[in-house]
Order: sequence, then structure tokens, then C-alpha cells
Amino acid sequence: MTIYNFCAGPAMLPAAVMRKAQQEFCDYHGLGVSVMELSHRSADFMAVAEKAEQDLRELMAIPDNYAVLFMHGGARGQFSAIPMNLLGKGKALYLETGQWSVAASEEAQKYGDIDRVDLRCEQTTLDMSRMPDTKGYAYVHYCPNETVDGVALYQLPPTDAPLVADLSSCILGRELDVSRFALLYAGAQKNIGPAGLTLVIVRRDLLGKADPKCPAILNYQLAANNDSMYNTPPTFAWYLAGEVFQWLKQQGGVSAMAARNWAKASKLYDFIDASGFYRNPVAPSHRSEMNVTFQLNDAQLDQRFLAEAEAAGLKALKGHRLVGGMRASIYNAMPEAGIDALVQFMDEFARTYG
Repeated sequence: MTIYNFCAGPAMLPAAVMRKAQQEFCDYHGLGVSVMELSHRSADFMAVAEKAEQDLRELMAIPDNYAVLFMHGGARGQFSAIPMNLLGKGKALYLETGQWSVAASEEAQKYGDIDRVDLRCEQTTLDMSRMPDTKGYAYVHYCPNETVDGVALYQLPPTDAPLVADLSSCILGRELDVSRFALLYAGAQKNIGPAGLTLVIVRRDLLGKADPKCPAILNYQLAANNDSMYNTPPTFAWYLAGEVFQWLKQQGGVSAMAARNWAKASKLYDFIDASGFYRNPVAPSHRSEMNVTFQLNDAQLDQRFLAEAEAAGLKALKGHRLVGGMRASIYNAMPEAGIDALVQFMDEFARTYG
């Protein structure tokens, strides 16, 4: 039986990457040791790190005036790092579109003057007209893809202030113009690699402005000055991220993955909408192509659905505890065959219990 892992994170990795990592686990490139055992200062690991950054820059067309940092702490670490590095004595605007952007704004309030604007409306849509004039803000923060809620914001927020985005669940899954942003960040465990690594892409002119009380491990200037190795980095996670970047290039890059992701999501949403047994409350214009949330019309069947899905090899479909229902996370590594298997199971379940 083929297993498909729909977990929101840590999420499935490409099978080819996992097989290669397995082959190299105990003996990396004939060195007789694992990549985990290499000094991060060694020439062998430095080559891994440099290749990973080079491939990421190519995949995302990152301009030279942006630093690429491989950091600790996950996205939650960046919820603190961003205001400590960018806010200064100014004020920032946080746009709230779901659970993660709310968490980011709540954390940022600990470090300075933060304005919060809730863009969420009934029927799970977003009202961009609620945005205030952004002139004078040190930065505007938003989350283009809300993993918990299954909500996405595809257009850039209109802003005159530097734009900051949490890409944790959509990085490398859709195209974007890096030059339109002041800072991008992403926890790796959804669309890149294992937990423990966080990517930060920051415009270089914003470096060197950290609050004096900013912990050294979260200071972007220190990270940039030390090639992301001020502290021993999560070397195995960095290595695996680099392998995923190479895999993405082999698949045709971000544009190719975006087309596949839209095809996968459309197939699942079309089935849900036509079923009469399942429903998705998100307005079509704001439906996430990465995290498809749905409910059964009869919630009493939820546990049976999950148990039978697990038995059929469809894992981790339970929705987040804050919203309930179901959630299928279908990041880059999820093949279309996984969507086909899920739709077939959902159809048979509906026929049996509908």
C-alpha cells in the first residue's frame, strides 16, 4: 500500500531526496562520515552551504542586494527577530489573515509600537479595503498563506512601507518577485526540509539596525557577517534543504511546481464543491493551493473518516485543533497520485455514509 502524508508540518519530503539522503547518511561523498558529523567550518560542509544558497538564489531569482540567511528558531523565532531588527523607534503594521499572522502580531507587540488590522470577514474571505494608509510605518507584515485556516492572499498588499512576508507554507510553491519585499522568511518544515532551519531573505540596506538588546542568535547583521555560522547551524537540515533545492531545479523550478500545485488543488477543490457531502468555507479567490481545509456535513462522521483514511494509507488529515474538520496539506513533494488517492477515498466514503 502506498502511503501519502498530508501533514501540515513537518511535512513529506520528495522521495528522491530521502533516498539520496539515506544512501549518504553514513558515508557522505566517500568521506567515511555522515554530513551531520562534518564540521560546519570544513571545506566539505562549506561547499554544501554555498551550493544550497546558490541554488536558492537561482530558484527564486534573488537579487544580489539581498542577504540569504540560514537561521535557527523557526518562524516563531522570526516573529521576535523581525521587530528587534527592523522596528527601531518606529511603528509597524501587521495584517491579520489567520492564526499565524495573529501569532506574529501578538509576539511583535512585546518589542514596540504595533498596529494590527484584521482583514478577515464572514465566509472566510479577506477585505483589503480595511488597510490603512501605510506611509510612515517601519514595515508592513503579512502571511500570504495561512496553514491553519487554508486561506491565501495572492495579491501583494498595497503599501508604501517595506513589506515583510511569512512564506513558511508557500515558499518555492508559487512565483514571486523578491525585489518587491524588504524581508521574506520561512520555517523549513513545510516546503523545504526538516524542522530546525529557517530561511531569511533580507535586503542588505536593512542590516545593522538591530535593537542593542537583540539576542546575537537573532541578529541579521551578525548572521550575514558570519555566513549564517555565528552559532553552529543545523547542518543536516541545511544539507537536506540543499538537496530539495536541487530536486526542485530538476522538476523545472518554481514555475513548474506552481502549475502542478494549482492542478492538484483544483482537482481536490472541484471534487469537494461537487460532492454535496463535503464543504470548504473559504471564498474561492482566497483558497490556499497548499493547505486544503474541508468539513464533512455530518461532523459525527469525522473520527470514522480519519480512521478509515489512515487505514487506507492517507495520513495526517485531521484539521488543526483550533478549527477542526480536515486538512490536506499538498506541498511541492505531494504527487498528483496522492490527490487522486484522496479523492477516490473521499468519494467512496461519501457513497458509503452519505
